[in-house]
Amino acid sequence: MRLRPFSLGLTSPLETARGAIDRREGFLVAVDPDADGESAPAPGLGEATPLPGWTESRSACETALRGVRTGRDGGDAALADDATLADDALSRLDPAETPAARHGLALALADATARDAGRSLSSRLARGEGLPAPAETVPVNATLGDGDPEAAVTAAESAVSAGFDCLKIKVGARSLDADVERLRAVRRAVGDGVALRADANGAWDRETAREAVERLAPLDLAYLEQPLPADDLAGAAALRSAKTGTGADADPPVPIALDESLAARGLDAVLDAGAADAVVLKPMALGGPDRALAAATRARAAGVEPVVTTTIDAVVARAAAVHVAAAVPDVAPCGLATGSLLESDLAADPCPVSDGAVAVPSGPGLAGSAFDGLP
Repeated sequence: MRLRPFSLGLTSPLETARGAIDRREGFLVAVDPDADGESAPAPGLGEATPLPGWTESRSACETALRGVRTGRDGGDAALADDATLADDALSRLDPAETPAARHGLALALADATARDAGRSLSSRLARGEGLPAPAETVPVNATLGDGDPEAAVTAAESAVSAGFDCLKIKVGARSLDADVERLRAVRRAVGDGVALRADANGAWDRETAREAVERLAPLDLAYLEQPLPADDLAGAAALRSAKTGTGADADPPVPIALDESLAARGLDAVLDAGAADAVVLKPMALGGPDRALAAATRARAAGVEPVVTTTIDAVVARAAAVHVAAAVPDVAPCGLATGSLLESDLAADPCPVSDGAVAVPSGPGLAGSAFDGLP
């Protein structure tokens, strides 16, 4: 196993639970298959890009990966050529403690295995969960910032012109009055045929969230994402059943999606609390593409819609997230159009966004030969 550190600047700072960051730093993880011939097969490739507040720190991620690299006996660990050693290595990376490290290694091993079988990563993942053949394209949403109503309308109209039929609008940084005005302006501009999602990133207390649900219900939101702090599952469950209006003028409850709550409490706690209509699944934060797809399957079985997104990762992890989303039958628009948030990237993107969707790479593994030579 080989590690290559990288650091990529963001086009604008990202607000996280630990404050603003302006770079994404992580590691490419390569596992080399055993080769009997003169020409060794391409390595399996993974990415570990920790985001404090969602995952472990960069230093903890590196320590965990290097600990696996040395093996239990202190010597070099052969991984890809021995399934038992690979399983042992993954078992030493706790997805609750070092999810980014596990994501990097799990993805590298899955890529190597899929390449060896001549299958795409999405096909391998789907077969592992007993799911039907994956989709060839994945719908994605456009994300709009927290600008004023005029800026929000301009951005929304531009996204719709580019083929997006699902828009996610950031709320919570301004007053509720201002956010309602922005969302109303966007709904008027794009009409009823475009799905709108609002993401508060846990900014509101229960009173404000309840008022937001009442005032936003007439706008027919696809969902309101993380209206309350991550730990407040009881409050989110109450919002799901909040009645808006009375009699013939009543609007249906606004669906509630949870994102940060999954990192804080876990999927099982969210499902047990009946706190969400949809869950936002980040493979990097969940510990790997295999765990993300398993979580999507559990959520769907519980009647909760899975939405796959990234932690603003580099191109390797973004491609993996596309494969995860493709393996989810009839997946809702996902938050995978995030490559433009980086100033530069590790390689050309094999999953460019076109008309509000991304094509799933059909070659073996992650992207055929698109990443050859990258590690």
